[in-house]
Amino acid sequence: MRRFGFALCAGLLLAGAARAEQVGEVGVDWVGNDIVVEALHDPEVDGVTCHIAYFDRSIIDRLSKGNWFEDPSNSSIACRQTGPIRIGDIDLDANGEEVFREGRSLIFKQLVIKRIYDKANETLIYLAHTREITEGSAKMSMSTVPLYGQDVVWENGAPE
Repeated sequence: MRRFGFALCAGLLLAGAARAEQVGEVGVDWVGNDIVVEALHDPEVDGVTCHIAYFDRSIIDRLSKGNWFEDPSNSSIACRQTGPIRIGDIDLDANGEEVFREGRSLIFKQLVIKRIYDKANETLIYLAHTREITEGSAKMSMSTVPLYGQDVVWENGAPE
């Protein structure tokens, strides 16, 4: 029930972005705070799965600390090849492409996953960070999936 508001908010914000599936939940204290683990399949890169872990505050924690509408910015990500890699129409510039976002507060904070292609090293980079309207966060996590030596299929032809 406590995740309902955030799930609703996240659902409204996820038009077109990938959706994550919860695969684990670890209780961390007596007030009901949890670490949630979700699996994310990149919508444009078949064969890559990212696992995201983040802190989910309980109602008791929200009421006792007075910050009712937001979860911490901390998150962790690990991405691996989980099948044959088939790359669709991805953004190849240095700014990368947002593949996932989920609300971490009622309106102003989002957990964002961006994919960046490192052509020189034939590697996909996945960067998890929090986007805030008023103040950015330096908390981030990164994972890479090497393509070198893999039998990768590029649907639009390999980048030159």
